[in-house]
Amino acid sequence: MLPRSLAPKVLFLGLAVFFFLSCRKEEQGGVPLTTVDFQINVNNPAYIDIAVPGGWLYLTGGSLGIIVYRKAMDEFVAMDRHCTYQPTELCKVHVDDSEVIARDTTCCGSAFLLLDGSVTEGPAALGLKRYNTNFNGTTLRIFN
Repeated sequence: MLPRSLAPKVLFLGLAVFFFLSCRKEEQGGVPLTTVDFQINVNNPAYIDIAVPGGWLYLTGGSLGIIVYRKAMDEFVAMDRHCTYQPTELCKVHVDDSEVIARDTTCCGSAFLLLDGSVTEGPAALGLKRYNTNFNGTTLRIFN
């Protein structure tokens, strides 16, 4: 048994350790925080799918991969493929046949608009995690 003067200190230390160990690096919505910072040359034939507005492609990176969508000749959107509904399930969205919607077909059926990652249907309350983009006419930088 602990002396009375030591008991509050042990309790405080135990609670502090518990809260410290229960913390994980996650973004709002539970999508894990991962460092993203890379560049692609959009004129490279490997990226032909984003040569014109409305084009999209998958890239590695982020939590479960990245979707890059070209909104205009000088504007891109990059978002994580990790579905925001029950993120611990590790569900990945896929661009459907409409080519304007990314859909989680394995877990919850949520759908997200490629223009901005916003939810269009399903139980997800938060849009897809977006990454910053910077385009200089040739090179697209994707970063957070």
